[in-house]
Amino acid sequence: MTVTAQYTSAAADGSGSSGGGGVASPQSATTTVHPVCWYEQDKTGADLAQEIDSYDSQFVKEWLGRKYDGYEDHAGDADGHWYTPTCDYRYYRGDKPGEFRAFTQIWMLTASAMWVPAGGVPPEPVIDGATLARAAWDAVTIPTATIGYNPSVGDVGATIVGMDTWVWATGDTPKEVTVTATAGSTTATITATASMLTLQPKDGTATCTGFGIPWTEENDAKGTDCKIVFNRSSAHFKDSVTPVDIKVSYAITYTATDGATGTMDTHTTSTTTTIPVAEIQTLNTQPTKQP
Repeated sequence: MTVTAQYTSAAADGSGSSGGGGVASPQSATTTVHPVCWYEQDKTGADLAQEIDSYDSQFVKEWLGRKYDGYEDHAGDADGHWYTPTCDYRYYRGDKPGEFRAFTQIWMLTASAMWVPAGGVPPEPVIDGATLARAAWDAVTIPTATIGYNPSVGDVGATIVGMDTWVWATGDTPKEVTVTATAGSTTATITATASMLTLQPKDGTATCTGFGIPWTEENDAKGTDCKIVFNRSSAHFKDSVTPVDIKVSYAITYTATDGATGTMDTHTTSTTTTIPVAEIQTLNTQPTKQP
């Protein structure tokens, strides 16, 4: 199946593929998904009829007769096959066994053995919405965040110890991801949303409740929701730059055309960038009355 993903950029500086807040170029991936429940080829008409007739128990014969309704009509057919419904937990992608049991119980109650003559088309497997959604999500790769910052002083673009360093999402850093996939008659839509950057700088403290906005003189009066205060220069780090870990956590929900809805575990992207941090040297002097 083909999986399509669209990313809404968190960048407020217009640096995303479609500008700030725009939808980045759609991405697609292909994957396979095994149904949790499907029809499996069983005995030929002749073999089944012979097996049922071999039982001494009338109860068993009647039970099998209900399961394979009309089996007598195909008792002389050695080429066609019966197909019977089956389910297997190994193909369940969720983490709630109760959901698996509920789904399979309903499916097995409504599914019944089907007769397919020689050359006929076996019944198509049905991919339930929850399984499809999880397979689709597993097939996509969510881009990690990229950032800009200010101050950016000198040739190396250094920020300054003790100052508020504004940080903001850039590029195609996603704040929302929409994934869609179709298998057979079922279509699933997965939506993942994030609300902020999580920053962990070495030698500094981050305060971040959103994705930040670029520093400008106009924005300076408004303030920002994402900043770092570094308490030491980068001089003691390799290449004289300070590492900053960046994470973005996404809450995930899904819906499907078969009525399935639900949530998935939070997904977190992680990356590390570096920012050069400089220290401004000052000289304190004692005022005197001498000219």
